[in-house]
Amino acid sequence: TGGHTTEILRLLSCLSESYSPRHYVLADSDKMSEAKIRSFEQKRAETYSNSQFTLDRIPRSREVRQSWISSVVTTLYSILYSLPLTYKRKPDLILCNGPGTCVPVCLSAFLLGLLRIKRTIIVYVESICRVETLSLSGKILYYFSDYFIVQWPDLKKKYPKSVYLGRIV
Repeated sequence: TGGHTTEILRLLSCLSESYSPRHYVLADSDKMSEAKIRSFEQKRAETYSNSQFTLDRIPRSREVRQSWISSVVTTLYSILYSLPLTYKRKPDLILCNGPGTCVPVCLSAFLLGLLRIKRTIIVYVESICRVETLSLSGKILYYFSDYFIVQWPDLKKKYPKSVYLGRIV
């Protein structure tokens, strides 16, 4: 919600029309992002006439201030919920930027790749606000993403697999 949605929509605004259809995955408790996405897509449709998108909801894997023990359970539940969705959509590329909702989706896609059902490229962009340390999502997806992009040089030094591109949002 909020900042993550704004950042990802800024990234998407740079993509060509060949990145269609776009499939958005939101936490079921996220009320703000859907309106932002619909507004973005409506403006995009004015430029690209064949613009297509879908919105899907999954259970939130972790609430703010949720205990670590219960977070494991809710994240596993979210992964199980994400598997059929990821199988149905079979994305070529997942572009994500940090909300906990992206972890179950990326892990589901990674699992489908391991099972040789569908290979998905996972691109994780760490939020611009993460200057010295990675977010929890970043710490997890650092090991599963194909491309891990950071926006600060100090993070590149700490995480050698990452790609530093400077400020991109």
